[in-house]
Amino acid sequence: MTVLIILVVLLIVYYIFTFFRQKKTATILTQDQFIKGYRKAQLIDVREPKEFERGYIRGARNLPITQMKQNMNALRPDKPVYIYCQNTSRSFRAAQTLKKNNFDDINILEGGFKKWTGKIDYKKSY
Repeated sequence: MTVLIILVVLLIVYYIFTFFRQKKTATILTQDQFIKGYRKAQLIDVREPKEFERGYIRGARNLPITQMKQNMNALRPDKPVYIYCQNTSRSFRAAQTLKKNNFDDINILEGGFKKWTGKIDYKKSY
């Protein structure tokens, strides 16, 4: 029983630590806040290409989280970065990678693409 209590406490501490760490890394924006700023920023979809092809926010570039480190030079640290994924978990990982590479103005879409109700585009198949 004591081991179970210790594990639960450790899990709670981990989630609290992760929450505050993520909060320091990026700003979480509602859809309305996201819409107001993303046209003047680098809009990045960090989902995998197959997900991107099925629909993405108009104007977004696809830079999958799995390729972000290798393609960091495709982004400018002096411009705001607006990122999203399907939910938000990959967005937070991307934000941490960007923060480690001297990006400061990092913004994440609350709820991710799954909650997006704005305009979307689709990748054309050839």
